[in-house]
Amino acid sequence: MTAGATRLPAAERRLELIETAVRVFSEGSYRGTTTAEIARAAGVSEPTLYRHFASKRELYFAALDHVWAEARGAWEKVLADEPDVLVALDKVGRGHFAVRDCKHQLSELWVQALSEATEDPVLRKYLRRHLREVHDFFADLLRRGQDEGVLHPDRDVDAEAWNFLAGSILGMVGRRVGLLDDDEVGRIRSSRLAWLTA
Repeated sequence: MTAGATRLPAAERRLELIETAVRVFSEGSYRGTTTAEIARAAGVSEPTLYRHFASKRELYFAALDHVWAEARGAWEKVLADEPDVLVALDKVGRGHFAVRDCKHQLSELWVQALSEATEDPVLRKYLRRHLREVHDFFADLLRRGQDEGVLHPDRDVDAEAWNFLAGSILGMVGRRVGLLDDDEVGRIRSSRLAWLTA
């Protein structure tokens, strides 16, 4: 433990390490970030970090799962509060500040994982399962919209759910390289919703 670090219960320390890892990975990259940097940012020693996570990869998976759980929880709250799926989809797309942070972090971590997946079969397998789970969340939401009669019944919800994921990744890549701004991303989102309802 580094000087000045507070002794926390294991579950709290683990959560603190995950939240720190999300921030450090999001600001850097999977390959370029070291466990020493994450430990330093969390105010603990590297051996303390390794007591909670066997590897950087395991910590990365925990970070990705954490951000997905945060985003999903925020989106589920929007869906519970908004009976109209179309309005809920628009709100999920726009998001309030906290959801927006989760969405950006999630997309950022996806982009990083995609760049490493070809060389890391464990990461590739994990990412496949994870992205399928996100896809299924959106496919279920789109099915609900069709059942409610607010989305076009002929749209292929499985294909459209992949378009949602592709849009998230495109938005992050576009922001990273200065290709897309928030206005352009908003226009893309509006066009997708128009297609789903037309």
